[in-house]
Amino acid sequence: MSENPHLTLVLGGARSGKSAYAESLIVTHPSPWTYIATADILDEEMRARVDAHRARRGEDWRTVEAAQALVDAIREAPVDRPLLIDCLTLWLSNRLLGGADLSSDRDALVDALSSRSAPTVAVSSEVGLSIVPDNALARSFRDAAGELHQAVSRSAGRVVLVVAGNPLFAKGPSIM
Repeated sequence: MSENPHLTLVLGGARSGKSAYAESLIVTHPSPWTYIATADILDEEMRARVDAHRARRGEDWRTVEAAQALVDAIREAPVDRPLLIDCLTLWLSNRLLGGADLSSDRDALVDALSSRSAPTVAVSSEVGLSIVPDNALARSFRDAAGELHQAVSRSAGRVVLVVAGNPLFAKGPSIM
């Protein structure tokens, strides 16, 4: 599969600034912008996180909720408009806990992302830089996230790791 120059993968740890950085990339393009949210709001702490993200965005954002059906949401998004997906690891955890075929899901996601011709930014949490988890489910998630990140990275024209609010360019140009 060839690289899609319109696709940027933004990785980072918790509270690294990856979402704000991804939003700053998208808003350099004409609005309206589409935001695909993958979070399932299961508790008040997650609601507060989602509310903070929504407050940061203005009226020019169209939000699509896709906790499970991310591939469909990408395919249904306007093909000529900028798209932000936040985040791949939340979607992955939803799919893992739902018993999905993660390999097929990963392939379908990469195919959907690769087919886009408008600026597309996918945000994901880097979870493989820490200790080996002590339970099988967490190890399975960490491994699946690493495989997902590698697959998306291979098709992305640019990969950025955000550390403490600072973008580090791992692949491709430093300007979108």
